[in-house]
Amino acid sequence: MSHHETIGEGLARRGISRRALLRYTAWLASLMALPPTASRVMAETLAGQPRQPVIWLSFQECTGCTESLTRSFSPTLEDLIFDLISLDYHETLMAASGAPAEAALEASREENRGKYVLVVDGSVATGLEGAYSTNAGKTNLATLKDLAADAAAVIGVGTCAAYGGLPMADPNPTGAKAIADIVKDKPVVNIPGCPPIPEAIAGTVAYFVTFGKLPDLDHLNRPLAFFGDSIHDRCYRRTFYDQGKFAKAFDDEGARKGWCLYELGCKGPVTWNACATLKWNGGTSFPIQSGHGCIGCSEPDFWDRGGIYQPLSAVVMGKPALVGGAAVVAGAAAGTASAVLARKRKAAAEASVQKAKEGTQE
Repeated sequence: MSHHETIGEGLARRGISRRALLRYTAWLASLMALPPTASRVMAETLAGQPRQPVIWLSFQECTGCTESLTRSFSPTLEDLIFDLISLDYHETLMAASGAPAEAALEASREENRGKYVLVVDGSVATGLEGAYSTNAGKTNLATLKDLAADAAAVIGVGTCAAYGGLPMADPNPTGAKAIADIVKDKPVVNIPGCPPIPEAIAGTVAYFVTFGKLPDLDHLNRPLAFFGDSIHDRCYRRTFYDQGKFAKAFDDEGARKGWCLYELGCKGPVTWNACATLKWNGGTSFPIQSGHGCIGCSEPDFWDRGGIYQPLSAVVMGKPALVGGAAVVAGAAAGTASAVLARKRKAAAEASVQKAKEGTQE
């Protein structure tokens, strides 16, 4: 499939029906909390669009974000690359290396100036003018500034890209920074998590292809569709929390009965992500379902706060808190803000669908 072939033409060539595309966009619209009418608009828009060119850069990271992407189920990695996007450069996934790989990067950049989405995982080393992390004879810092200048949008994938991540942990010897701390003149969306949920990556790109803009974001530039609710509010153990039934140890009777893990350090009440609803490995499970409390990896500075196995009533955001209800108060305040944002999200989504519908009719 070439850059100039539309997604619809490519799907037809591969024997994939319009009905299958409608099923996919119906799932995607539901995932992104869009109104029911959005699925048909998305299908019509996607079918007429060329694949979205994507350049993916990896900086100070562990490759966990790419590993997460390869385990995407809806769509699969293969479907994402061959049907929806043109992944023109990705050091881990591309077959080429060395000079041919860099030539592919420059070719994509020249052909798609102002159109490509720049995806970055990993933090940016700024110490010694970026010398702590280099590739192809250039510092990550210089590469980011250079490629972001011609991008339509930038997506920071994973907690390292979104907030600085583990490389920025105290004492931060490389001067690691988040992508948004460097890129100031382009829209930046963060999809944090250690690693991030793969469907959140795919859904955000699909939204951009359909509507020509990034989805509604929260105060940390995270897509509200995936980060609009706390894990606590969507957790199947929430009923036990409300009943005051808490596991006291990982192997006690309460743990075996699936009671709430709050007293074992679960950070679900102050963590915003879709883990409890989308889950992992095709919706099989997520950490809390596997018996371990949430560690808050999609929130800033989770590694420096400490207290992974201490309840939030003892440690909140790395600082001592009054015992009893500190997390509940924080969760309630965030929940109120989330409700307001959800209403704004719904209104904006309906407006986007209407605009896309008018464009399709034209």
